[in-house]
Amino acid sequence: MADQPRRPRTLNDARSEAEAAFKRATTKVADALPKTAAVPVPGVREQVTLRIDQDVLAYFQEGGPGWQDRINAALRKAAGK
Repeated sequence: MADQPRRPRTLNDARSEAEAAFKRATTKVADALPKTAAVPVPGVREQVTLRIDQDVLAYFQEGGPGWQDRINAALRKAAGK
């Protein structure tokens, strides 16, 4: 067979080749496991950002150290826990 002359590469050819190579090189990642409901663990605290009025914060901080525990207790009481 006679060698056929090569046609010049175009941008679309290069793009198609690159996309085909990428598809061959990548594999599908297994689906993530479904998240289960978080079970609260007693005594474990979660750090959050909470905006509180200055006067309310000052009230709890007047008692000195432990003001975060006092806010937590007040919130627990308000939540009926």
